[in-house]
Amino acid sequence: MMKRVVITGLGAVTPVGNNTAEFWEGIKNGKNGIDQITILDTTYQKAIMGGEVKNFEYEDKRAAKRLDRSSQFGLTAAREAVQDSGIVSGENVDPHRFGVVAGTGIGGVMTLEEESKKAALKGDEKGYARVSALLVPMVIPNILAGNISIAVQAKATCLGVVTACSAGTHSLGEAFRYIKHGYADVMLAGGAEAAFSPVCFAGFANMTALSTRTDKDRCSTPFDKERDGFVMGEGAGFLVLEELEHAVSRGAKIYGEVVGYGTTCDAYHVTSPSPSGEGAAAAMKMAIEEAGINAGDVDYINAHGTGTPYNDEFETKAIKSVFGDDTKVPVSSTKSMTGHLLGAAGAIEAVICIKALGDNFVPPTINYKVPDEQLDLDYVPNVGRAKELNYVMSNSLGFGGHNGTVLFKKFVK
Repeated sequence: MMKRVVITGLGAVTPVGNNTAEFWEGIKNGKNGIDQITILDTTYQKAIMGGEVKNFEYEDKRAAKRLDRSSQFGLTAAREAVQDSGIVSGENVDPHRFGVVAGTGIGGVMTLEEESKKAALKGDEKGYARVSALLVPMVIPNILAGNISIAVQAKATCLGVVTACSAGTHSLGEAFRYIKHGYADVMLAGGAEAAFSPVCFAGFANMTALSTRTDKDRCSTPFDKERDGFVMGEGAGFLVLEELEHAVSRGAKIYGEVVGYGTTCDAYHVTSPSPSGEGAAAAMKMAIEEAGINAGDVDYINAHGTGTPYNDEFETKAIKSVFGDDTKVPVSSTKSMTGHLLGAAGAIEAVICIKALGDNFVPPTINYKVPDEQLDLDYVPNVGRAKELNYVMSNSLGFGGHNGTVLFKKFVK
């Protein structure tokens, strides 16, 4: 018998708020978290704008020296989600039935670049001797999941998902399946990213993926005709997923339910989505079918919506192929506010979807000014709106052709 999976805890560290309450308040109010980057020198960079996490200081200064910035974000968001849920390993959950799935696109790239500078400074034995003995456990992408498991004493599966910009969504989907099929009672799932290293940032800019505008209100412009690329963001989001009866038995508050998951690959190109939107459409259909509903039952879609010319066009095609050319379903990109958090994007957007369900509120796509004649969905321009929500969908698409969709439902016993 398949288990029902509910969400009982939320945690977030983002460019518009360093906890879930601040984050959601910022999203509801259309807060723009993008500004000129301060964390790296942009003097010689082609792009200068980003979604930085502001006023963040990891709670344990000594431990921070052994953690890449991405892990600091991830651990902070994960702890908030666990505290919010009331889960205590060994007290109200069996540690061996409590697991972690954590996604990232790039891992500890900021640490890798800093340590590489130490070696390159001399280029000899002394230079390499300066490289930290903790380099490897600070940069490997799976270490986020490992660190979180240690912190919360989760001893079931511990997985690191690395599927580029779909990693956060895939982490949630895999955790959902793990509970649904009876392998765990509680899963902590999400993603974290901190990729503002000079070389990594230059790589994205040189492939013309990033917006080169300098006006913070016109650089992250999903679905706008003048869109010219995405704006990189950083941060983390985590959610506690729990088997329904387990949650009910301990009197947990329930935010919503996970009812569908779809994952596919375009098998088309290393960076471009499929022009037809075929892969993204298939992922959405899979999630809808697993939920046992019709496409018309979906009340809101949080789009991948990066603001690149190709993504927004092809995702719009995908949505139309599933929901119909004349669909009226609201579709917004909250990346207009946060920037693109790469492997953490799907995780923070899942937090948004759950809060949207609870408040019956559709968040906006801000910075929307010039309509594109080819993109004619309801993109919820600039101002969010109240709307009764029962089913909410979140899409993520990643380099390598990775597609992921998660479908959430308002909880009803």
